[in-house]
Amino acid sequence: MKNNEGPKTLLEAVKYFADEDVCVRTLSALRWPDGVVPCPNCQKTDHYYLATRRVWKCKACKKQFSIKVGTIFEDSPISLTKWLPAVWMICGAKNGISSYEIHRALGVTQKTAWFMLHRIRLAMSAGNFGKLNGEVEADETFVGGKARNQHAWQRVGKGRGSQDKAAVHGMIERGGKVVATTVPNLTGPTLRGNIERFVHPSATVYTDEFKAYAMLGKKFDHHFVDHAVEYVVDRVHTNSIENF
Repeated sequence: MKNNEGPKTLLEAVKYFADEDVCVRTLSALRWPDGVVPCPNCQKTDHYYLATRRVWKCKACKKQFSIKVGTIFEDSPISLTKWLPAVWMICGAKNGISSYEIHRALGVTQKTAWFMLHRIRLAMSAGNFGKLNGEVEADETFVGGKARNQHAWQRVGKGRGSQDKAAVHGMIERGGKVVATTVPNLTGPTLRGNIERFVHPSATVYTDEFKAYAMLGKKFDHHFVDHAVEYVVDRVHTNSIENF
C-alpha cells in the first residue's frame, strides 16, 4: 500500500492500523496538519517526543501528553488499533452500522462497540475528534413527558421542575459546538463527570450557582454567576446554553 493511499477494505484497515505508530502518525496529521503540536496544558510548542511511550513531553511545563488528550479517545483504555478501524467502518458505511457489526468485525465486546459507536458519532456530528474548548457554558434542565412513558432510570424524581421529566445536561462552546445528553440525576459527580467527558481541561467553564458544580474548580478554570443576584458579570454567564 502506498503511503498516500488509505485502506480500501476492512481487512486493509485492520492491517494498516494494527501498528500503533501508524495510528499516532495518522491522528497527528489530522489534528496538527501544519506539524505544530501545542501542549494541552500550557499551549507551548517546544517539546520532544518519547517514541518508546508514544507521548510528547513539554519543555516548558514538563507535562507529558499523548495523541489521545483532548479527543474522544481520551480516558478510554481501548487502543487506537481498535478505534481507528472502527472510525473507518463507520465513516465508510453508506447505510449506517450497528454496534454488533463492530463487535464481530473487531473482536471487542458489544458493550465496548456501543461505547465506541456513540463517541465516534458524536465526533462526526461535531466535525472533529476534539472536546469542547475555549469558553464553555454548562447548564441543566428537565424535558420530556409523563413518567409512565419513561424508563425507570429517566424518572429522576421531584425538584427543580423535574416531575414526569428527564434530566438533560448541556454544554456549549461559545461560537462553536454544542453537546446535550440525558443524565440519570443532577448530582455533583454526574454533572462534573459529564463535563470532564466532553470538555477539554484547558477550557474556561461558566455555570450558574447550582451546588453540583461547586467542586468543578479543581479540574477547570471555573466561574459561576448567581442568578438570584444577576445574570451576567462581564463574560460570566450561561445565556448561550440557556438559549439553546
